[in-house]
Formats: sequence, structure tokens, C-alpha cells
Amino acid sequence: MSPRPAPPAACLKLDFILTQPDSDSRLRGTDKSVASGTVRDIEGKSCVFYDGYWIRRYEVPTDEAAARRELIDQLTKRVFHHTEAGINTPGYNLNEARRAYEEETDPERKRVNAAMLAGALLNRGSDIFTMIFQLNQRGIEITPANELMLECESCFLEAFDLGKQVRHYSGEEGLDELWGEPLKVFYMPVAEFYESRYIKIAQTMAAIDEIAQHMLATFKDIGGFTDAARLITAYCRAAKLESETIKTDPAIFRVWSEFVVTGDHLSAFEAKRGATADARAMASLGVDLVREGKRLIEWTAFARVPMPKTMGNYFHRCAKFKAAAVTVCAA
Repeated sequence: MSPRPAPPAACLKLDFILTQPDSDSRLRGTDKSVASGTVRDIEGKSCVFYDGYWIRRYEVPTDEAAARRELIDQLTKRVFHHTEAGINTPGYNLNEARRAYEEETDPERKRVNAAMLAGALLNRGSDIFTMIFQLNQRGIEITPANELMLECESCFLEAFDLGKQVRHYSGEEGLDELWGEPLKVFYMPVAEFYESRYIKIAQTMAAIDEIAQHMLATFKDIGGFTDAARLITAYCRAAKLESETIKTDPAIFRVWSEFVVTGDHLSAFEAKRGATADARAMASLGVDLVREGKRLIEWTAFARVPMPKTMGNYFHRCAKFKAAAVTVCAA
């Protein structure tokens, strides 16, 4: 069962050039001469370097077929974990989902039906691929030109296309890149998929750093928010560690506990209230922004892809708060 060459649209690398506020060289590249793909042991952890970051590295499985099947299954579940509720349509309901989508005329409801159809297609493609793997395990060869293989490919391609209409569970924006990951595994050698994962994690870490940097710049020199900087920096670091660590790695027990605890501390932050009503109101707005930033870092770390629309909206609110806070402080 040989993989097909990947279409360019399925394997595009985002051009995410972002700044990095922390000085943790174990995570962030400080040597401009380090080439992408460089492997190095750093503080007892095998790491690979991509786009300015040292990322926890995992060995590529030797059983390509089994790894491909497991990855498609995991990535299918991952899509539904990070997207809006109610769209995990079973593959056996594909015809009903398609009929509902085609017959719906209201634009808002049609978008929801498109999401449900995308879910059915993704599940159908994953189901078919599992059957293909099982047949191959029994010595029944399924070639790339086989009808089952073509149907599997068609399901993943259509799911990827419709997935552009599906929203993140926050409702903020879509994460169509997640819908493309099962398709990438279908086409690409597993080793290449691992490489693409490291590139995406580097982009995710850069996005987390940019969010943290905006938070630090927003609350710098704002009365009552001095203690927030330490909490933001700690959560940023923990979130990057979480984004690089797979759940089957024993390190997750240390990484996850730090991520949860630092996040709880940031969520619990309270600014010192000013003497005037305007200052107290401004402090309350600032605390809300701190918690919004915490959620945005969390969503980004979980999804392992940047959320540019949500980030842009958040940065706009930060800028408005900063301008208003400076005015209040000056009064």
C-alpha cells in the first residue's frame, strides 16, 4: 500500500514569523547558524531544531503501515476534540448528512450542515483506511488504484474542503489545518509527517510567545499588574512544553501538572485596585484581558496550530485597554 504524492494544498507550511519574549535557550533557538532538522540532546531530552525552536523529538515508528493507521485514527479523534460540538457524525450516516447539506437553503444552518457532513466524511475515510489496513494484514493487497483506496482519498479531500467552514470549540474561528492532517498522513511517508509536525509545533510556540509578549507589553507599567508578568511568563513556558509533548510520553505527568497549575495561577490573578472608580473599573477590565490571554494560550497549545484571527482580535482589545489605562493613570 504505497502512499500517493501529496498535493501542494495539503502540505502548505504557514509563514509565521513571530517574536519570542523569553530567554529559555532550551526551547528557543539562539544560534542563527543552527540548521532546521538538527538533532541534539539538550538537558537529557532529545530535541530537533525548527524555525528557531528546539522541540522534543520522537523516533519515527519502524512499522510504517501500522503507524499510518494509528495516526489517522488519532488525528480523526483530535479534529473532533478541538472543533464545535455536534459534528462528530458517524461515517454510516454520510448519505443522510449529504442530503441535509444539499437541501438546506439557510446560509447559517447550511454551514452547520457542512460541518456535520465534514465529520461524516472524515469518519468514513478513517473507517475505510482501518479496513484497508486489516485487509493488508491478512495478505490481501490493496493497491493505490483500488476502489476502496480511491474512496478513502475522496472522503479525506472533501472533508478537508468542508472543514474550512467548521469552527473551533470556542466559536472564535476555524482550524481547517486540523482537517488536513489525516489527509497528509494518507499521502506522506510517516517520517515526513513527523517533520511537518515539528514545523507546526514551532509555529505554535511562536504564536504562544507572541501572545505572551503582547500581554507583557499591555500590562507593563500599569498600576496593580506588576505580579502578572511572572505568571504570564511561567504559563507561556509551560504551554510550549505541553504543545511539544505527546500524551503517551511519561514526561506528560510532569509537563501537564505544570501546565495546569501555572494556568490556574494565571486565571486566579487579581490586580490591585486603584483609589478611584475609573481605576477600579480599568483594573477589572485588565483582569478580564489576562484571563482571555490565558485561554488563548491554552487553545493554541492544545490545537498545536496558531489562531491568527483570534489573536488579532485579542491584540486589538489589548491595545484599546492600554490606551485607556494610560489615560486613567495620567488623570
